[in-house]
Amino acid sequence: MKILKIVLIAGLVLLLAVVLGGFLVYNDTTEGPLPQTSGSISVAGLNGPVEILRDANGVPHIYASTPHDLFFAQGYTQAQDRWWQMEFNRHTGQGAIGELTGLNKSAFGNDLFIRTAGWYHNAEKDLAAVDPETLTVLEAFAEGVNAYIMGRAPEDLAMEYRLLGVTGVDIPIEPWTTLDTLVWGKVMAWNLTDTMWNELEWASIIEAAGPEMLTDYTPPFPYDDPSKPTILAEADLPLTEASLSAQAPATTSVPVLPRMAGGVTGTLVYVGSSAAEDPGIGSNNWVATGTMTESGQALLANDPHLGIQMPAIWYEVGLHCMPVTEACPYDVAGMALPSAPGVISGHNNRIAWGVTNVGADVQDLYRITVNPDNPLQYEWNGEWRDMTVREETINFGDGEPSVTIQVRETHLGPIINDNDLGEDGQPTGFNNTDPVALRWTGNEPSTLLLAAHKLNLAQNWDDFREALRYWDVPAQNFVYADVDGNIGYQTPGNIPIRAAGHDGITPADGSTDAAEWQGFIPFDLLPRIYNPERDFIATANQAVTPLAYYDQLAAELGEDANYLFSTDWSYGYRGARINDLLRELAPLNADSFAAIHGDTLDINAQELMPSLLALTFDDAALTETRDWLASWDFHNNRDSAQAALWAYYAAHLLDNTFTDQLPEDSTVSAHNLFALTLLMDEPDNAWWDDVTTADVTETRDDILKASFAEAAASTVAELGADRSKWTWGALHTARFVSNPLGVSGISVIEDLVNRGPQAVGGGNEIVNANGYSTMRALETGVFRVGGHPSMRTILDTSNWDNSRGIIPTGQSGHPFSPHYDDQIEQWANIEYHPMPFSRAAVEEAAVDRLVLNPAG
Repeated sequence: MKILKIVLIAGLVLLLAVVLGGFLVYNDTTEGPLPQTSGSISVAGLNGPVEILRDANGVPHIYASTPHDLFFAQGYTQAQDRWWQMEFNRHTGQGAIGELTGLNKSAFGNDLFIRTAGWYHNAEKDLAAVDPETLTVLEAFAEGVNAYIMGRAPEDLAMEYRLLGVTGVDIPIEPWTTLDTLVWGKVMAWNLTDTMWNELEWASIIEAAGPEMLTDYTPPFPYDDPSKPTILAEADLPLTEASLSAQAPATTSVPVLPRMAGGVTGTLVYVGSSAAEDPGIGSNNWVATGTMTESGQALLANDPHLGIQMPAIWYEVGLHCMPVTEACPYDVAGMALPSAPGVISGHNNRIAWGVTNVGADVQDLYRITVNPDNPLQYEWNGEWRDMTVREETINFGDGEPSVTIQVRETHLGPIINDNDLGEDGQPTGFNNTDPVALRWTGNEPSTLLLAAHKLNLAQNWDDFREALRYWDVPAQNFVYADVDGNIGYQTPGNIPIRAAGHDGITPADGSTDAAEWQGFIPFDLLPRIYNPERDFIATANQAVTPLAYYDQLAAELGEDANYLFSTDWSYGYRGARINDLLRELAPLNADSFAAIHGDTLDINAQELMPSLLALTFDDAALTETRDWLASWDFHNNRDSAQAALWAYYAAHLLDNTFTDQLPEDSTVSAHNLFALTLLMDEPDNAWWDDVTTADVTETRDDILKASFAEAAASTVAELGADRSKWTWGALHTARFVSNPLGVSGISVIEDLVNRGPQAVGGGNEIVNANGYSTMRALETGVFRVGGHPSMRTILDTSNWDNSRGIIPTGQSGHPFSPHYDDQIEQWANIEYHPMPFSRAAVEEAAVDRLVLNPAG
């Protein structure tokens, strides 16, 4: 969506600066913000000298003698490379995007929603509860950020300030605070837990088509299908204390359709990709013991799939105490979030870890009954209960008048659909017609940063699990490996225990405690594995456990409750493929792990192809085209011609099967392809009928034939009649877009900050998960990537210096830095750069050395 329509003069100013010979203005705008990366700088606030060694990819390794100086320098370094991203991140978390863009409907609608959801308000709760050690780290990081940004003119920090300034937006440089870091944790948590949209969509489908058709549209996870494995297997149950000490192998309800604030209908564009765009977000990680590897030691891989953006969401960094002592114990490297200290996914001197999203349902909507005589009271168990009210003032960087709203909060959470954006462009205030409150684990005070801090220091499995006790939201699938040959898995996170009659599928009655949460599943009962007999563990957003696990919870905690983590999982295609490849490619090494990262087998297509092959077409040309497609190897490589045709077929098939009977606010996605595989066995299911043809009742074969004919026509229209020139990569591209200039609508500006399109392989529910919106593809003819592998790492416990990594774009957020886009082609080709860890390897790889000295 367009969040900023910059006036044409912005582009003209830049063009004239070049055309008329204004080299100094142009150079100052583009080159001025580039940071110093070699030599020495005196910096106030340091206790001792700090060395920052950067390699040819711009990856810094930071060496300091105290924890304060280490995290201070991390803040300084990340501000050097990613300041504008950090600036945009904190304004997103604050619900203050309009301060960067000026008043426009899209930004205003998002700010209204974020303020109503209370992300910053919740971060303030986190700060009030933060432990002293974590606070010290956060403060040191903030000091380092401020040492870099304060005292510099905005245009010396990022060119975005100058270009936005041309439009009349004035953005003062404010100090970075610990809250700015904590609120980004809330943004990430929301992005990975926003299941409330499912409740709204499913309620809408039930109202339009009934509960049976909803079940056919979103079938439950196939627990009884061995080809769709859960993460934990039956053999891993029951969870016992013994399962935590296994030795390593001997080797080295009623639907409601409320209005939503700001007109928002999906995950915010600033956080990830819109749910309406169906980015196919997921993640993969896996780990294997030495019995399966060439080295005889454990090997771990990770590639979280998140919304595509520019620059990358991750920042690679090494943090090293020199020397490592009890007082300064840090020696860690991997992927950090630019707005936060420490490493989120990576390794230290003894252990490695990787993360994927669990997808637990940790949001519930409750229908609220407001007192008709007092809009600040709601019914609870037969009595009127007072709401609390907070005021939020939204400012605009272009000087437009501020807007103040009131946010009502119940004990269940905020009224999430107050303050809708009206036709006049102003918030409509309280919604007393169909108000709903949002209960979310992110509303609780969080210890996420404490968990990350402890994780960086963990030296063994027990330390690792102890750190994850504090990882409350978002729930994640953590895999583990250590230098002693052990591997493991742990689910951390606050996962609600629901009442027996509450399934979380649609909004619940919020007037009584009948559907109120009954607490959270205790950490020691959450799923885990340690050194399983199969010698590997893989996760790919599928169901975490067999159903027998929930029977164990019921036996432990009581029968009268609902312990299901979720009713909406990835259907196990990626998980199955990774498991198969781990067995097939053993003995495993980094190259075989890379091959798994890049695998493009489309199992959905394998399952759906037989129904297409069984058809008889009246048209000889369609028969020939279908038979040509049948020769496909089912790999969505970017040079595959058949993959292009299949993608159109799958998109048209989804559209023709479901869209005519879905409500207007629902959008079919590739996630529903599994439903199609089941519907193939029901040729007369009601979903097959096209209800727009009043006098005809279509069957399965009618829809399949029509969809294939449309797919053939679409492919020819987009790629031409010569199949030898068809490629999947011509349709399936990654475009890396920077906020907010990259969606300005002015090509000269967008070309400065955006990159791509880059042809890529993979697709939805494929290990190389470059996901896209199937419906958007039918509208535009392009299968544009919305969710992608946001980084790939392969971590080698036998020698950390042999580890590999890649991010999709580059280390820098400055468009004219050589490190802004220098990893794009490698990422698209499933290539990596070395991740040196030892001081000797870092020194050998270093091309820049910057020394930060204490000032004074």
